Amino acid sequence: MRVSHEIYNATVLEPLAATLGESPVWHSQRQACFWVDIESCRIYEYDWKNKRLKKHDLRQRVSLVVPSADGQLIIAIQGGIARFNPDTSELTWITDMGLNWTDHRCNDGACDSKGRLWIGTMELDGRENDGDVYCLEKNGPLKKKIERVSISNGIAWSADNRFLYYTDSLTRQVVSYHFDEVSGNIAFDRIAVQVPQELGLPDGIALDEEGALWIALWGGYGVSRWDLSSGKMIGFVELPVPQASCCAFAGDKLDQLVITTARKGMSASDLALYPGSGHIFIVRPGVRGLPAFTCGF
Repeated sequence: MRVSHEIYNATVLEPLAATLGESPVWHSQRQACFWVDIESCRIYEYDWKNKRLKKHDLRQRVSLVVPSADGQLIIAIQGGIARFNPDTSELTWITDMGLNWTDHRCNDGACDSKGRLWIGTMELDGRENDGDVYCLEKNGPLKKKIERVSISNGIAWSADNRFLYYTDSLTRQVVSYHFDEVSGNIAFDRIAVQVPQELGLPDGIALDEEGALWIALWGGYGVSRWDLSSGKMIGFVELPVPQASCCAFAGDKLDQLVITTARKGMSASDLALYPGSGHIFIVRPGVRGLPAFTCGF
């Protein structure tokens, strides 16, 4: 059978066996890659040069880490948004977002070119239409941007900042929005990618400098690369585990793709078949990624 897309093979960066690995991000100031294990309430920092791993344990589920202008982190946790100092482990609250967090938590998000933080929320078990996507800027009000989402996941911007790409996993779609960089306003553009059922659910996303979109596939045994003009898959990173959760370009040249995975919900027999579930993987895809924006808080 003829394969119509390029195949990439990943290797293990860290054998963590995370329950729910998520949110890899390259922190250029610290020359480190961060990611989280949501259910273990833990942040990881991987020193790129020395290949050393450091962990920070929190009291709440943590789903997102993004670099801040002062070299620290802005994090999203079950409870709102906070600043975190990875050198001292000091956590300072920014906002509880005015929400009830008993059975909800933050999930995926990202910062835009103006330093605004975009963050999705979800019900703990992913109940349909029970989450929203918000935008927060320094000294500004919290604004609801996308309503009634189920499992809010990847957010990314085109290189020219004219489009925002977003996925609510249960829809199996990546939606393109027109994006006003100055105001932060969005307007529906089109369905950019429709992920077929056999590839699982779209989770975290990342754009490369050629304009292609990389999508971590929950239940799809890998990360796919898509041509946004045609909506066709043009590449696939094969993983020896079913639940890829997120991906991000890392390293000085942003030429390596770091992939988080999970073992949440897997049975003992599943884990016997896929013992690498929850490990952190890495691949050189032959293309560079776009840099992550710094949070303006």
